[in-house]
Amino acid sequence: MKIDKALEQRFEEIGDNHIASSADTPLRKDAFDLSDDEKMERIESNVYDILETLGMDLTDDSLKGTPRRVAKMFVREIFGGLNPDKKPNASTFENKYKYNEMLVEKNIVLYSTCEHHLLPIVGRAHVGYISNGNVVGLSKMNRIVDYYAKRPQVQERLTMQIVQELQRILNTDDVACVIDAKHLCVNSRGIRDIESSTVTAEFGGKFKDEATRKEFLNYINLTTEF
Repeated sequence: MKIDKALEQRFEEIGDNHIASSADTPLRKDAFDLSDDEKMERIESNVYDILETLGMDLTDDSLKGTPRRVAKMFVREIFGGLNPDKKPNASTFENKYKYNEMLVEKNIVLYSTCEHHLLPIVGRAHVGYISNGNVVGLSKMNRIVDYYAKRPQVQERLTMQIVQELQRILNTDDVACVIDAKHLCVNSRGIRDIESSTVTAEFGGKFKDEATRKEFLNYINLTTEF
């Protein structure tokens, strides 16, 4: 596919500035017409063509399995969050002990992939909510972060998706999320700034109030000792 220089420049600007087109992950209507095995077969063939075009010797013992490994990694691991069947079942429970203060799950390790260059995003998510009568298991918050991270992503969208999913599950607007992450598309290419990280935040309901927001931020800045 030949792309004119103006359009190519536009693509580069979008990628380097990390511009998202939608708050929803952009998926085609036929995204799940193929089975996982069929997707892996196609991806394996495409990765083989890419490596061969780059001049790699795919008869070498170290390389001959790479196209298959990459295909499995894409479908079953780093992009597994595209599959709605893998969405975590986050059951809620009645808040019988009447805990009405903020609950914060901080330092959730996050691995995602930048959708502009398909390079890693590595960081931590901090999630909090105020119960509206229901609570969710702590590990489910980690699983929700992991599910939405495992897809080609933009950090702003990921932050919003985590909050929106917890708002839906808990039936409350009172949910917040802050993500601090390094983007290898910034750290290892382009400007190659290995020190910088990106911080995004989404505050819903009571977390839009300055005092509540400050309380949440104070919690995530606490030093955790064991």
